[in-house]
Amino acid sequence: MKKTIFSLALLAVIFSCKTDPKKEMEPAAEDTAEVVESEWQYLFDGTSLEGWRGYNLDSLPPGWTIQDSTLAFDTQLGLEQEYTGGVDILYGAEEFDNFELYLEWKLPAGGNSGIFYHVKEGYDGIPQVAPEYQLIDDENYENIHDLTEYNLSLGYTDHPEQLKPLQSTGADYAMHPPDPGKILHPVGEWNSSKIVFTPERVEHWLNGKMVLSFVPWDEAWEAQKNSDKWKTSPDYGIHKSGYIALQDHASPIWFRNIKIRKR
Repeated sequence: MKKTIFSLALLAVIFSCKTDPKKEMEPAAEDTAEVVESEWQYLFDGTSLEGWRGYNLDSLPPGWTIQDSTLAFDTQLGLEQEYTGGVDILYGAEEFDNFELYLEWKLPAGGNSGIFYHVKEGYDGIPQVAPEYQLIDDENYENIHDLTEYNLSLGYTDHPEQLKPLQSTGADYAMHPPDPGKILHPVGEWNSSKIVFTPERVEHWLNGKMVLSFVPWDEAWEAQKNSDKWKTSPDYGIHKSGYIALQDHASPIWFRNIKIRKR
């Protein structure tokens, strides 16, 4: 009996020491991280402007340059020259439909910019056709720039001098406001933004927190489009794929770590 018990115990020890074949097939944590990172495609890695050009142009407009590994708009190089063309730029090497886009950015006091997707060329300007993730100095913009005339033209008669939620950072500009409890770092500090687009759901993220989501092209989306700024822009948001673009609004802007992966 003792011999039988000993044999069974020995067999249990032997089997417990054998490697689980499922575990052998599982990649190490660092391998998994490498696979996940390989899914991302860098649109700007800090070293090259390859693929970038102006909207409706074959080259970059004046002012867009690499500064300390960032993609920057320098007003001294751009707007202060005798240049009258558009300054919005796009990554023209590839169009994207469903995606997750991540980037980091910072603005000066009174700064204003934006991230566009599903951009198509041939229009007078990108906003006529492409949805925009708004980037702006929420805290100081209305104190530096007079919004009254612009907001009155949109029908905002209640405190037209104030920046509206639909115009604030993280908004789907003039369509969906962000969470008022969002975390926005002060001017001069880096923020991170992410856009996730699928036909079932669009998400805007700011500094690691989702600040809004909506369903594109449904009845509520159509109603909102036709009730505000885009009611006279019939092609706004209709395209299912297009370029990624960045806006300059007559102020310096800095971007880094611009990357995308397909969904």
